[in-house]
Amino acid sequence: MARVVVAVRVFPSGVEIDRNELLEKIRSSLPTNYMLVGSSEIPIAFGYNALRILVTMPEETEGGTDELESVLRGVEGVDEVEVEFVHRI
Repeated sequence: MARVVVAVRVFPSGVEIDRNELLEKIRSSLPTNYMLVGSSEIPIAFGYNALRILVTMPEETEGGTDELESVLRGVEGVDEVEVEFVHRI
């Protein structure tokens, strides 16, 4: 089964949100066949930083990235998510 890597921009619900803690909440909320493989911070404005995360998932997932986006939006401290790209690996 082929896998894809998905780059997602995650916008925290506030400046006060600890990015490392948010990253751990994201990691623990992912389904078993998804894996967080990388992350970085993206400065937005005035001390507000988004996270760019890289997640691998099965290519044949029904609905594409919908399930991943839904899971991420359900994490406490996440305001919005935006898929940047999907690439087959």
